[in-house]
Amino acid sequence: TDTAKGLLSYKGALLKNHLAGGVKKGALTEEQAEAKFNAWLEDKAAKIQAKADGLSEADAKAKAEALAAEKAVNEARIAAAAAPVVEETEEATEETATETEATNEEE
Repeated sequence: TDTAKGLLSYKGALLKNHLAGGVKKGALTEEQAEAKFNAWLEDKAAKIQAKADGLSEADAKAKAEALAAEKAVNEARIAAAAAPVVEETEEATEETATETEATNEEE
């Protein structure tokens, strides 16, 4: 089946069988076949590791960007909440000053 072929190919069993056939026919020696197989294994492991590193790097970058966006939104929310408080304080100060002036004029 396709699944079995995929698993055998991923693990290198198909390549090993192919190289063993070459040894039987005399196309290459056992040492050459083993060297080719080991080179293939190392290359495959390097490709897998590179892909995994790329995925984890992309994931970390996406998380960092999301965190930065969340911080920006949070700062904007805090600034928006703080702005009305400042305005109310200024209005209260102006009202107090007006009341004080009115009281001073009455005396």
